This record gives sequence, C-alpha cells and structure tokens, in this order.
Amino acid sequence: MTLNDVEARKTLATLIRIGMGLLFVSGGWNKLYQLLDPALEPAVMSSYLGAHGYINTFFVAYLFDGADAFLTPWGFLTILSTFELVTGLLLLAGLLVRPIALIYAFLLWSFVIALPVMTAPGAAIEANTFTTPAILVQIRDIGLSGLMFLLFNLGSGRNSFDARVLPNLAKGTLARGDGLGLLLRVSLAAPLIVGGAFAGYADIQTFAMPGIVLFVVGLWILAGELPRFAGAALAAILIWFMVTKIGFDKSLIANLNGIKREFAFLAAAIGYALLGGGTVYTLRDCVRRIGASLSRTPTSS
Repeated sequence: MTLNDVEARKTLATLIRIGMGLLFVSGGWNKLYQLLDPALEPAVMSSYLGAHGYINTFFVAYLFDGADAFLTPWGFLTILSTFELVTGLLLLAGLLVRPIALIYAFLLWSFVIALPVMTAPGAAIEANTFTTPAILVQIRDIGLSGLMFLLFNLGSGRNSFDARVLPNLAKGTLARGDGLGLLLRVSLAAPLIVGGAFAGYADIQTFAMPGIVLFVVGLWILAGELPRFAGAALAAILIWFMVTKIGFDKSLIANLNGIKREFAFLAAAIGYALLGGGTVYTLRDCVRRIGASLSRTPTSS
C-alpha cells in the first residue's frame, strides 16, 4: 500500500489520531490534576511562568497585565489544560478530528513564539532560563505540528465517530500521497536531526541516545530509503526513551506525561514503517532529478 491508497491513508490517520489523542489526554490530565491541587499548583504555575517556563514576559504582560485583561495565569492554564484534555478525548473517539488537527497545527507553534530565551553574547545569565534558540528547543512541537497538518489532510481514519455522524468531515483532502509522505518524513526527521546536530546543548532533546545515532536515523528517514527499517529504527529509539523515562516512584499520570509526545511520534513511526513516505524528494528521486538536469545542460564546443 502507498499513501495514494484510501485504505493506507485511513491506517495512517488512525495511528496519528490515537497517538495525538494520548498526548493531549496525558498532558491535559496531568496539568489539571496539579492545578486543582493546592499543594501542587505552585509547581505547575512556575513550570509555565517561571524563568525556565514556557511563557515569556511579553506574553505574560499581553495576557494578564493589560488594563482589559480578564484572565489570570491560573485561569489561563486551567482553560488550556481543559482544552487539551477534551480535544485529546475527542481525537481518541474520532470526533471533529480535522478541525482539531488544524487548530493544533498552528497552536503548537505558540510555544516557539512564547518561549523565554536569553542568547545575548557575553551576557551574565543568573536566572535558570533557556539559552538555546526556541526553534531548536521546541523542535518536537514543530514536528507534531507537521503531523497535525498531515492528519488534517488524511481525515479521521478508521472507527471514528466522524465517519458515522459527520461523514463529509471525516473525509480527507485530495492531496497527493507523495506530498503527504514528504510531510511525514520531514515531521519525523526534524527532531532527530536537530537532536543529533545540537546534542549537548541545553534543553535539546536527544531521546537518551548519542547524537550521531539520531542524526543518522533522521537523515535516513528524510532520504526516504528503506522506510520499513528506518521506521523500525525510530520506533526502537522512542521505545527505549519511553522505558528510560518511566519511574516506579512516580504516579501513572506523571509517567504518561513524561512520554506524551513520544506516543505521537511512535504512532507516526509505525505508520511510516508500514506505508513509507512517498517517492518525491527521496534520495533516489533527488539523484534522478540532478542527473536529468545535468543531461539537459548544453555543453560548450
């Protein structure tokens, strides 16, 4: 099967939908649990609004300090967490999948914009803040954004409520399978290439692997060759990372929250191993294009 086949698209959509659903249910549930517990609430507030949080001073002032501001930090995070939990459950059920996917495809970029980063050369940084560019720190969310754009194009997949009650909404677009395959490859490869190329820098996710391993597997996926083995290699990396993150001293929800993004990437990696990533701009296709271009180049006499 290829991504030009309807059944293949349904398979990939189902995998990504379930992976994303687990991500948002885990994240939303974990934050709500802490926000509603007076003993845990300060820690989760600090994780978002502290110097090493996810919201910089510009957005804190924009959201909470203006004369017309009606949100409090606690209210904002509670609304956001509830939205995550509810939309995660909807994704698992397969209801309103395409609108939710489109919202998250853009929303996942918000942390890239809002992340507080200090990168001035020679500056003495006393606060425990981010010192690596936000686009590198948040590369996993950028990859997830790509998967959400992919899900929007694929539709709701199998065994979804959309297919039963909103059949027109459940159908994906008519985008070519090669284009969707390229988006899948880039979304999976980007976190690996960045993790490998910038391993050792602060807040760069390396999935408990040497940087060279991530870099090579990322390039392999991007090249689109032997997708079954490349997808299996990525799945093995993710499973290993998930195992290393699980702690018996932590609660179930804390364990799930620690590996929430990996659920989505693992589902997409399985889909890539099963269905491939198209033939456009693979290594073989690039070599062919270069060869064809060179053969058309006139030679001087």
